[in-house]
Amino acid sequence: MDQVLAICKVREKLKILEEQLQDCASKASVREIFDDLGAFLDKDIDFKEVVDSLDDSIFITNNEGLVLYVNPAYEKNTGVQTYEVLNKYVSDLVANKVFTGGASLDVIKHKKKAFRLSTTFRSTPPLIGYAVGVPIFDKENKLRQVVVSSRSILSLSALQEDYESFLSEINKIHTPSTIRIIDNLANEEPSHLIGSSQALKKVWSIIERVADTDATVLITGESGVGKEIVADEIYKKSCRNGKPYIKVNCASIPSNLLESELFGYEKGAFSGANITGKQGLFEMANNGTLLLDEIGDMSMDLQVKLLRAIQNKEITKIGGTKTISLDIRFIALTNSNLKQKILCGEFRSDLYYRLSVIPIQIPSLRDRISDIQQLCVHFISQYSKKHGRYISLTKNQLNLLELYSWPGNIRELENVIEYLTICSSGTGEVEDDMIKGLLSTTVENPMPYSSNLSNTIEYHEKEMIEDVLRTTKNLREAGVLLNINASTVSRKIKLYNIDYLAIKKTKQQKN
Repeated sequence: MDQVLAICKVREKLKILEEQLQDCASKASVREIFDDLGAFLDKDIDFKEVVDSLDDSIFITNNEGLVLYVNPAYEKNTGVQTYEVLNKYVSDLVANKVFTGGASLDVIKHKKKAFRLSTTFRSTPPLIGYAVGVPIFDKENKLRQVVVSSRSILSLSALQEDYESFLSEINKIHTPSTIRIIDNLANEEPSHLIGSSQALKKVWSIIERVADTDATVLITGESGVGKEIVADEIYKKSCRNGKPYIKVNCASIPSNLLESELFGYEKGAFSGANITGKQGLFEMANNGTLLLDEIGDMSMDLQVKLLRAIQNKEITKIGGTKTISLDIRFIALTNSNLKQKILCGEFRSDLYYRLSVIPIQIPSLRDRISDIQQLCVHFISQYSKKHGRYISLTKNQLNLLELYSWPGNIRELENVIEYLTICSSGTGEVEDDMIKGLLSTTVENPMPYSSNLSNTIEYHEKEMIEDVLRTTKNLREAGVLLNINASTVSRKIKLYNIDYLAIKKTKQQKN
């Protein structure tokens, strides 16, 4: 061992010497000695024998992704036979779903180490492995080979006793967290619905009527409109307030892991399972509320099991035989068009109708423009306290914000206000150009472009109706100018969530 360490130290010194030498012949001589010493170190080691003996899966490709070698552990750990992958390109293997994910292609593309998940489908449920890809370069620093080592997450026997701690650490690095267990909403950051538009009042009306029931609620709306805040309001006003409130992001957890998270499992249910079993989120949420976010991204197989759980009010753990009775209030959230997904065969119609007992559609920010000023006041107050800086917005700047289409909805507005709070000059005043730059818009060009003809026509129609309502005394006059009857004007006001009362109030103030 002392001899090995001594040779290693000599090689380190030779490497430094080689970098310092200018003469090419001298550098070549030093490099030759360096390589000879390396060969001397390696002469008694059969590296193929070493790799063949590893428990980790080893997967080697050339610089174009052609598989050159897999060790025996690869076949054992994944169920994929050697002949299925050897002398084939990784891109073709992924396309044919021999496996998905993996690190080889990322290493080839970026020429650096990559950490990825890989899934193989030779078992039920599919096996998920943690793969580490490492590039091997030649003397000219060109990529020569890629070596990927991997091991199934569920077969990490060394972590069996600490499996819960392992999952806890994994959950900590998710942003946002995929699972949140709310002990007390009073301890959470205060958040509530801001605004007094007619569209928001309709949402409030539904919340007030359904909150204290056990009816299942389906909350839909674009990303960033505040669906989770509406769910929180329902929980706070419900008779289950103070009881378990668990939030799960269905899109952030692989389907085979999501099943074990929701239903739990008995000890020994699968390789790598906790030796004492695991309590599922259904069981943890019993007598309380379970919020299922991004429900539209749940796999079809799991949709069947969720439907059964909601319908029968009971579950069975993975690997178990005993049923567990449930008393849970379900709230589901999605920004997907579930009816469209049903037509495409991506969502079960029976689950949709089971979830959509009380549907609540949250309006986008562009459909509640009159709330923007109140939201700005709220966010300015919030971020002024957080960052110790105060800003104010002029009437013209508020108009700029109201002219923007807000594709990111309230979340985008919140980010804009925080940016302005942090990056203003320090005088409390905000420059118009800063806002225009953030929004990539001007007063002269407020119209958002849409490749969807129907949406564009609706946008123009809504704008035209709002403009006419601002200049007329009543719906009858508006109908005359628009060449439609007053009842049609009224119907379109409801269709487009136009805040007619706010328009009338603004017109009276101007007069």
